[in-house]
Amino acid sequence: MTRSFVYWCAFAFCGALSCSTCFAESPAPASCQGASPAPASSPARPPNADAKKAKKVWTNDDVHELSGPVSVVGNSKNLGEVGRDSKADGQYIANTRKELQKLRSQLDDANKQLRDLKDFSEGKAPATTSGYPINKGYNRVPVDQQITSLEDHTKQLRDKIDALADEARKKGVEPGDLR
Repeated sequence: MTRSFVYWCAFAFCGALSCSTCFAESPAPASCQGASPAPASSPARPPNADAKKAKKVWTNDDVHELSGPVSVVGNSKNLGEVGRDSKADGQYIANTRKELQKLRSQLDDANKQLRDLKDFSEGKAPATTSGYPINKGYNRVPVDQQITSLEDHTKQLRDKIDALADEARKKGVEPGDLR
């Protein structure tokens, strides 16, 4: 019983598959002899479709011939930029200054560690100006890899400082306000 059911299902599936290829849109309509494609199932284009899709390209010479106003993308009244006359609020300036000071102190610490590691790799006596005891403890990461990771970290800190300063400048903060 189940074996015959499987055969009948396979037969029905093959029949449906062969019929669907006859009704599908194909470049050679003679492949299915008895079936003609239904006009409602195929997306038929009216002959005016190409005329509707052709758009006029306006040049500066054509604009003076228009009788009405010209539609422009965007709004010239709202440019999205804060004008030079506007001043950022004091709370924003204080928060930005605090964040910049924090980033600058992290950058200074990273630079001191980097200088100490470079001195250590050159064989100089560890001065530990950064408070980072090079000769104390054990670190499994080689010194050159520590130097490259610290250089990457300092680059990221510089990028954050630059981005924060640019954002503040765009919001109307004077450069002297952040010092």
